[in-house]
Amino acid sequence: MKAIGYTHPGAIDHPGALLDITLPAPVATGRDLLIEVRAVSVNPVDTKVRKGTGPAEGQPYKVLGWDACGIVRAVGPDVTLFQPGDRVWYAGSIARPGTNSELHLVDERIVGHAPRSLDDAEAAALPLTAITAWELLFDRLGVVPGKQPTNKTLLIIGASGGVGSILTQLAARLTGLTVIGTASRPETQAWVRELGAHHVIDHSQPLAQELARIGHPVVDIIASLTQTDAHFAQIVEAIAPQGQFALIDDPVSLDVTKFKRKSVSVHWELMFTRALFGTADMIGQHRLLTEVARLVDAGLIRTTLDQRFGTINAENLKRAHALIESGKARGKLVLEGWN
Repeated sequence: MKAIGYTHPGAIDHPGALLDITLPAPVATGRDLLIEVRAVSVNPVDTKVRKGTGPAEGQPYKVLGWDACGIVRAVGPDVTLFQPGDRVWYAGSIARPGTNSELHLVDERIVGHAPRSLDDAEAAALPLTAITAWELLFDRLGVVPGKQPTNKTLLIIGASGGVGSILTQLAARLTGLTVIGTASRPETQAWVRELGAHHVIDHSQPLAQELARIGHPVVDIIASLTQTDAHFAQIVEAIAPQGQFALIDDPVSLDVTKFKRKSVSVHWELMFTRALFGTADMIGQHRLLTEVARLVDAGLIRTTLDQRFGTINAENLKRAHALIESGKARGKLVLEGWN
């Protein structure tokens, strides 16, 4: 089968950063589904792993990719949720080979039926970011869905990115929170407004100044999705006493003692945790994706696809990685089909 992989971690401009390769087709066992991959999207985790992690011991190549939309071609003997021919979407496991291959194995417990109203590329844009945003908002922070009136505010730092684009929608459309998103360019600020944010501020300016400008100098909940290191001192200042702080990125250090005076709770979200540890509630991601698909088909949540990057091959994947690393991507980048 066709795939894209690499032999050594490194910069995206290295000739061997990503290569078109051929690998043996995998076989479904246990609760695995064998998926014919139709479309994949690219996330910051793809670029981070490519730069820092090589192939597993005994393996010639490392294959990246987690988001996918495709068709079930075969099922393991213990599968109960799907059958061949089902169209599915999922974000995979960071502990297994990725979706940048024509055929891919994934545990059925972290897979959902794809939304009927989206094409393959539109669907592939959503799983990883939707799972991350949903778990962060409803599981980690414990926000209760529902539009009952509330005076609580949510600040999303990096609201125009992949996770921010879906978190903004979930918070604005499924909760009573006042949603404040950050974006630094006119086009990304417009994008965040389109997704439902009640206010948009510029994170290239001091957060305290920007929050005061919109009449919300203190916020109850802060979700930091990018550059937490750079914003941390301002986050400590802006968060309300007994507030909640959540993050998804990897700051070099995080001095949570600065939150003690305000009794702030800290939550870290990694959507791969359930699959990585085989947690007892691993099937929660199947249920989550099923619910998000229902919301999409009902018109409450829209795809965050921004650019179609062509067919799935090394050249196009390199371009996508480079744009992600530039920090200028808006929404999601998707590749679809094979040469």
